[in-house]
Amino acid sequence: MDLRIGGHVDQADPVAEALARGATLSQMFLGDPQSYKGPVVEYPGGAEALRAAAEAAGVDLYVHAPYPINVASTNNRIRIPGRKLLQQHLHAAAGIGAKGVVVHGGHLGKDEDADAGFDNWRKCVDGLEMPVPLLIENTAGGDNAMARRLEAIERLWEAIGRAEGGDTVGFCLDTCHAHAGGNDLGSVVEKVRTITGRVDLVHCNDSRDEFDSGADRHTNLGSGHIDGTDLADVVRAAGAPVVVETPGGAEGQAADIAWLREHLG
Repeated sequence: MDLRIGGHVDQADPVAEALARGATLSQMFLGDPQSYKGPVVEYPGGAEALRAAAEAAGVDLYVHAPYPINVASTNNRIRIPGRKLLQQHLHAAAGIGAKGVVVHGGHLGKDEDADAGFDNWRKCVDGLEMPVPLLIENTAGGDNAMARRLEAIERLWEAIGRAEGGDTVGFCLDTCHAHAGGNDLGSVVEKVRTITGRVDLVHCNDSRDEFDSGADRHTNLGSGHIDGTDLADVVRAAGAPVVVETPGGAEGQAADIAWLREHLG
C-alpha cells in the first residue's frame, strides 16, 4: 500500500524529522502540549517558511492540539479556554499548511451527565472556524469519555452532526487507545466508518497494556499487547495517512515505519 506514513516529532524542524524517518508526513505540537498558552511555530522563518519547506519536500504536516483541551467539560474554566485554544490551533495549522488538527474527545466526571458533554461538543463545533479539518481522536480511558467506546462515539457524532460544519469534522483512530479502550481491532474500522462515515488519520501504536485496561501507554510496533497482524489490518482497512507515536526518537520510529510497511506488503 502506498500510504503517507510518519511519526510524531519535535516541531523545531518537522521536515528534517520526516526525512530522518524515511517518512512522508510529520505530526507535531505547536507549543507546550501541557499548557493553555497559544500556539508557537518554532521553525526558522516562521509559518510561511515551514509551509514552503514541507511542500518542497513532499511532507504532509498534522498538528496535535494540547492535552488540556476538553471542550466537553461542564467546568467553564476548562471548557471556554479549551475552545479558544483549539480555535487558535486551527488557525495556526492553516498557517503552516497542515492537513488537520487532532484533538482528544475529552471526558466528564464519572457522576456527570454525558449528554451535557456531547452537547458541549455540538456548541463548540457550531462556533469554530475550521480553515483546516478538525480530527477528533478516540481515547483510551475514563468511564465517562466522549470517544472511548463505540456507543459514545455514536452519540458524539449525532451531536456534532447537528452543528454547523459538523459534517466536515473528521476522525482520528488510535490503535492503542482502541485496544486499551475495549474496542475489538478486528472490526473497529468498519464500525467507526458506520458511525462517522470516515477515518481520516490513523495513529498506529502498540499498547503496553492489556485489552480494555483503560491505560494510554504506547509502545513500539510488535512489542506490546496488540497482535501485529491486527495493527496492519487496521491500517489497511482505514486506507488513511498514518502517524506512529512511539518511543525511541527518529531511530525507534523509523524502525516502526519500516515494520509497518513490511507488514502491509
